[in-house]
Amino acid sequence: MTTTRNFLGIPVDGDITRAEPRTRQRPLEDFSPLLQAVLDDPLVTEFGWRQFTPYFNDGDPCVFGAGSVWVRTCDDGEDADRDALDVEYHATLSPRRWNAKAVRYEDIERAPEKAALYVHCEALAKAVDSGEFDDVLPEAFGDHADITVKRDGITVEFYEHD
Repeated sequence: MTTTRNFLGIPVDGDITRAEPRTRQRPLEDFSPLLQAVLDDPLVTEFGWRQFTPYFNDGDPCVFGAGSVWVRTCDDGEDADRDALDVEYHATLSPRRWNAKAVRYEDIERAPEKAALYVHCEALAKAVDSGEFDDVLPEAFGDHADITVKRDGITVEFYEHD
């Protein structure tokens, strides 16, 4: 559809195709307290996430994104698979547990310190997954990156993906 509009007082005439609205970006300073709340918890040994631009996306635009936030606690073994440490269904933190017999997740009660840590981990995961920091995260850690955060530093490794 041809529409007539103006941009800064200058007439614009033509077919205007609306782009998908972009997620409002937040500054790195807003990320710091979310990261620090998880890092400061004595139950946490390390945590991290992945960030990358897909090489192929079934015809959709290949857009940078970050996600897959995981956290390793003192209760998790060093050899625990990172996929099993996903914040949402973390075995020792999440307020939900898979009941294979009932074939569904069920709510469970956690100790207060684990419930509090889960709230911080969930806030960090939502911030990373939301896309609100998709301008600052690649600037800080690059693209195709697997980030691991420990008290003594941050490690960035190249992330192999399809």
